Amino acid sequence: MKILVINAGSSSLKYQLFDMETEKVLAKGGCERIGISGSLLKAKGNGSEKVYEQDMPNHKVAIKLVLDALLDKEIGVIKSMKEIGAVGHRVVASGEYFKKATLVTPEVMKTLEEKTFELGPLHNPAAATGVRACLDVMQGTPMVLVFDTSFHSTMPPKAFLYGINYDDYKKYSVRKYGAHGTSHKYVSQTAAKFLGKKPEELKIVTCHLGNGSSISAVDGGICVDTSMGFTPLAGVLMGTRSGDVDASAVEFLARKKGLNHADMVTYLNKQCGVAGISGVSSDFRDLCAGAEGGNERCRLALDMFAYQTKKFIGSYAAVMGGLDCIVFTAGIGENTPTVRADVCHGLEFLGVKFDDKANDVKNDGSIRVLSTKDSKVTVLVIPTNEELVIARETAELL
Repeated sequence: MKILVINAGSSSLKYQLFDMETEKVLAKGGCERIGISGSLLKAKGNGSEKVYEQDMPNHKVAIKLVLDALLDKEIGVIKSMKEIGAVGHRVVASGEYFKKATLVTPEVMKTLEEKTFELGPLHNPAAATGVRACLDVMQGTPMVLVFDTSFHSTMPPKAFLYGINYDDYKKYSVRKYGAHGTSHKYVSQTAAKFLGKKPEELKIVTCHLGNGSSISAVDGGICVDTSMGFTPLAGVLMGTRSGDVDASAVEFLARKKGLNHADMVTYLNKQCGVAGISGVSSDFRDLCAGAEGGNERCRLALDMFAYQTKKFIGSYAAVMGGLDCIVFTAGIGENTPTVRADVCHGLEFLGVKFDDKANDVKNDGSIRVLSTKDSKVTVLVIPTNEELVIARETAELL
């Protein structure tokens, strides 16, 4: 069976086509500038690449172009649309309405569009647009929604509730939902397989560290806590996001800066984080270079990021009553040795013995062990593969 995975943005659309018998990627690419002048599709397949420069006024036209690329005589990998068994769509926010991957029906689309848009205003409307486009162009092909938040739906109330009035939680569904669930699921399961253990036997902290970062506690294969909250603004400070900030400090800043609620949320999402602390960049490569060159604010931004990540690891070890494995993944987690070292140094009391030489080896896309052989806690780098999780969960529903 072949599964097409779609990740639709407001003006973009990324895709991958999987052969589920081998879990191999047959083709992939992305549409850029949908609804904007200069739109194009960059497609890879059959060992070749091709760029389609074509007007894409909407996602429906973009989907048609993607299918044309998959059928293309030069880079195409299928001979008929019928070879695509289903389409899996990445959706960021599920609220409390969807606990797992869900087959699309008219009722499901109604709930998605009427109930979840306000929970994921930047991402969910774009995802729904992508689903609608596929329904129009690929009639009869099953569509599946796979949610970033699903893996975190196993958190107990003591972990996901805020200390607000309980009636307001019930009325407005204000609680922790988390994010990056497909990544945390993939790397925790892959870690167990790599270690030759069943997920049920392990206590793992997964660190998805990128421009957006989240840390999760995975106890026995089940997520019991995660650092992001009602939105992806919570947790550790990130590229441009503040992470956790006292709500009263937010109100104080808004008054001092003359910002309304919406502008203040934009400020916390776009003008803070390591970019705001360093005054240099949200890119950790720039921060590392700055710190090496003596820039104290770059050093401070790196120190804050590592410190906050370390705090979550320690607290999650306490919550789970132990720790067997720490996993680093995503752009920073996979490619920034300085951050990994700063996070792991000082965790010896938990049984972590960090191997600095192994840590300095350049990322080659493989799973790597960063702890010594006698370390009680195994430290791993595992490249994430969120698209494969979406494909797997889609196939499981058919």
